[in-house]
Amino acid sequence: MKKTIFFTILLTIGVFISSFTKDKKNVSSTITSIKEIAFVPTENEVSTIKSNVIPFVGKSFNGFKEAIAFRESGGRYDIVSSFGYLGKYQFGESTLKRFNILDMEHFLVNPELQEDAFMALCSLNKWILRKEIKKKVGKKINGIEITESGILAAAHLAGSGNIKEYLRTNGKYRFTDGFGSSMQHYLKRFGGYDTSMIEADRNPKVL
Repeated sequence: MKKTIFFTILLTIGVFISSFTKDKKNVSSTITSIKEIAFVPTENEVSTIKSNVIPFVGKSFNGFKEAIAFRESGGRYDIVSSFGYLGKYQFGESTLKRFNILDMEHFLVNPELQEDAFMALCSLNKWILRKEIKKKVGKKINGIEITESGILAAAHLAGSGNIKEYLRTNGKYRFTDGFGSSMQHYLKRFGGYDTSMIEADRNPKVL
């Protein structure tokens, strides 16, 4: 009788230990799964992700803006280049002063102001280049199909005067910025976006 009780107790303890060990493994597995699903990147990892992932928003105007922003600054509002260009879209101070933006430090910490300035510059360039847009869109220059968005992107890079000269000379006139980016690259890279919502304006205001 004593032997039977002893073996029953041993069997019970064995089952308990086996159950506990099994549950412990399950808990460990669950924790690992949660860690994999709920991964939270560090600040440095977030910066790396932002600088290497092109936001995909199609060929809409938002797509146009974000594609240019990624090319110019990696999409960062707070950046200043070695040539002194500022913000997400890399504005020069002279361009900003044209829109009565005089406080550069305030500009760098104000995303809404930067977005408004980008829209204003697009509106101004569309007005300055309205004749070239009408004449050249749909044609090919140096093997590149000319589109309105490509023209506006090239104007953002090189200024409206340089892209106007490029179009008028059918690609004979060239321009490359301090980082080696060319108007032709911008014409091709940013072609085909829908920029119809941009209104040509001779004197756009930034609120």
